[in-house]
Amino acid sequence: MGLFTSINIASSGMSAQRTRTDVIADNLANASTTRTAEGGPYRRSRVIMRPRVDSPYWRSPFLPEGLDNGVGQGVRIAEIQKDYATENRLVYDPTHPDAIQSGPREGYVEMPNVDIVSEMLDMIAASRAYEANASIVEGAKSMFQRALEIGSR
Repeated sequence: MGLFTSINIASSGMSAQRTRTDVIADNLANASTTRTAEGGPYRRSRVIMRPRVDSPYWRSPFLPEGLDNGVGQGVRIAEIQKDYATENRLVYDPTHPDAIQSGPREGYVEMPNVDIVSEMLDMIAASRAYEANASIVEGAKSMFQRALEIGSR
């Protein structure tokens, strides 16, 4: 395991959480967008993260290979996908230009499937995860500094 491994792992987490925060901000900005270039209302986006999987740095000699996954290497953004599983909200507003003109839902407007409260909770979670990773970077930096001080005595 290298000297900067912990910093590299934490920085991958910081980068992923920054992307997650950007996507959440985009969702909040489009919470009332009823018409998009693709047609229809805006669809909420979600960040899908996966662990980085390269060759492990170190493997325990005491555990069978099937039980030991090696040292973690951080996280990566696998994809940013639209949420088509959640239904859009219907709001009655017959004067809206995007209101449904005929049928049983006449006068209703299809609104985005963005829940402001859920997005704000996700924003808080992403912010806390970012702060935790920043603390790891700061702690590793402090350990390296102390090690240099010990070595210079």
